[in-house]
Amino acid sequence: MNLTLKIWRQKNAKAKGGFVTYKMENVSPAMSFLEMLDALNEKLAKENRDPVAFDHDCREGICGSCGMYINGHPHGPVPAITTCHLPMRYFSDGDTIRVEPWRAKAFPVVKDLIVDRSAFDKIQCEGGFISLDTGSAPDAGSIPVRKRDADTSFDAAICIGCGACVAACKNASAMLFVSARISQYALLPQGRTEARERAGAMVAGMDEAGFGSCSNTGACEAECPKEIKLTNIARLNREYYKAY
Repeated sequence: MNLTLKIWRQKNAKAKGGFVTYKMENVSPAMSFLEMLDALNEKLAKENRDPVAFDHDCREGICGSCGMYINGHPHGPVPAITTCHLPMRYFSDGDTIRVEPWRAKAFPVVKDLIVDRSAFDKIQCEGGFISLDTGSAPDAGSIPVRKRDADTSFDAAICIGCGACVAACKNASAMLFVSARISQYALLPQGRTEARERAGAMVAGMDEAGFGSCSNTGACEAECPKEIKLTNIARLNREYYKAY
């Protein structure tokens, strides 16, 4: 395939950025999107040009660091996958592909397609944990948990914190991420002791970081690579109201 890439290039958070056009030839449909960018960077390096900076780590759909905005969709146009798992076969010969970083006040650009997502880490530190001293690991089954609750908690816990929900939201809200972290513990007896402090502190941390408010458009759920459900936001609201 021959493709035209329009990629956002920006030296740092304070620099003025813009789209730069690149031509890619003979792209294999078997490549992943990141492998295609690797091929572009190899080409740029041979031409003594600055390679495109982008985040990646595991390339197994686990870490979420590969997040970028592709043709108007976080992680690309294919649902329920991360950018590293996006195959080039979903594009056609002659396509123009527009690639941008996440755009949110709380995610400042580091360089090109890389943004600083440490705001999520700060929210996590506000209460996304259990601090009680539980001693050694308890025997299996010593604390009864209904299977439905355990399954729902696990479904929330698989959030990888990639920021696609923020990128998809017109308000750059982090409610889906925060609600997944809240639900992970709210459904289990181990998380009830600190429930009041957790909900208040994490919501306050989200507001302090500069994320927007939720207006229930559902774009976050639609674009989440792990399909975290919007019902978690309803649970977060209930936890917050109970706390205050």
